Amino acid sequence: MSLQAQPAPLLRFGVFEVDLRAGELRKQGVRIKLQEQPFLVLKILVARSGEIVSREELRSEIWSADTFVDFDNSLNTAINKLREALGDSADNPRFIETVPRRGYRFIAPLNGVQAGVPAGGLRKRGPQTHLQPVGLSAAIVVALAAMLFSLNVFRVRDRLWGVSPSPQIQ
Repeated sequence: MSLQAQPAPLLRFGVFEVDLRAGELRKQGVRIKLQEQPFLVLKILVARSGEIVSREELRSEIWSADTFVDFDNSLNTAINKLREALGDSADNPRFIETVPRRGYRFIAPLNGVQAGVPAGGLRKRGPQTHLQPVGLSAAIVVALAAMLFSLNVFRVRDRLWGVSPSPQIQ
C-alpha cells in the first residue's frame, strides 16, 4: 500500500490522535515527540489497522532499496520508540501487537474511523488548555494558603515570622 493513499488526515485511537498531514502524534491534544521512522511505522500500521504488516513490507515502505542500514536493528528501535511514545508494551500490547515471525499489527480500534474509509466527521482539535484535576487541586490549595497568609488569618503570618503579638491595651 502506498503511503500517499491514506484514508484520512486525522485518525484517533484511545487518547491519541495521528495527524497524517502534519506528521504528528498527539495525546489529548498535546504533541508527542516522535522521530520520522517511528512515525512512518505508525502511519503504515494505522492505515492497515487489524492487518498483519510484515517486516519486509515495512522495509520496502520506509527504507529505499539503495539504503544500506542494519534493518532489523532500525526497525526494532523504531517499534520500541513508538511503543514508548504510546505507553505500550510488547508483553501486554494495547496498540501494536508483535506477530512472531510474521510482522506487526495495529490492534486498537480507530475511533470513528475504519481502515480505508475517510473520516470526514473528525475535526482537528487544538492543544487543550484545561488544567488536570490534580494540577487544579494544587493550584486551589496554593491560592488558599496565599490568601490566608496575606490576610494573616489565624495569625499564620505572625507565627511563621516569629512575631509576638502586641500587648493589649487595657
